[in-house]
Amino acid sequence: MLKHQTKEERVADYLREGIISGKFPRGSKLKQAEIAEQIGTSITPVREAIKLLEAEGFILGAANRGATVAPFDINATEEIVDLRVTLECKLALKGMERLTSEQVAELRDLQEQLEAAAARGDRDAVRSINYRFHEVLYLAAELPQTLRFVRTLWARYPFDLINKLENRVGRASEEHREMLSAILTRDESAMIAALRTHIRAGWDEFKQSYTG
Repeated sequence: MLKHQTKEERVADYLREGIISGKFPRGSKLKQAEIAEQIGTSITPVREAIKLLEAEGFILGAANRGATVAPFDINATEEIVDLRVTLECKLALKGMERLTSEQVAELRDLQEQLEAAAARGDRDAVRSINYRFHEVLYLAAELPQTLRFVRTLWARYPFDLINKLENRVGRASEEHREMLSAILTRDESAMIAALRTHIRAGWDEFKQSYTG
């Protein structure tokens, strides 16, 4: 999906997706040697990737002492949601303008994978595929600073906890279907509406169920 990635960027993408999907739970320690073995790389790019994710806010602590996946602050999340809507709508609209036919085909394929994962109740797969779908669309926008800010917001958002809500994966799949439909028809208004709903729906559902 991501072209011209360095080793550090590839590892960072792997870790970012793993944290967002819940593969690496909040508060858990990240062991460099294990990560390097999982990906099939040396320690050096893992160490550099962890530094990058520390800067984005996904990870806390010095890498050489064992980094920790950052927790989230529910009191700050409402503001984060508002910022996500603003910045991600900007990325989505610009991404729609610049998507290649190959990228559109990739989004179609990801949507099929997402619906299949939702149908079998595979929450971890849904979260990972959701991440890749947004990455394809947002990278197409070619607005790296905006995407950097969005990733910083993602680091503070409880994706993994929202993903555990009953029937959330099915609703997320439906929301993505609306986004894909807007992309295919190049309907900017429909995209904004679908993405806004997608970002806010999970958070609103989570607030209702959160017990602290």
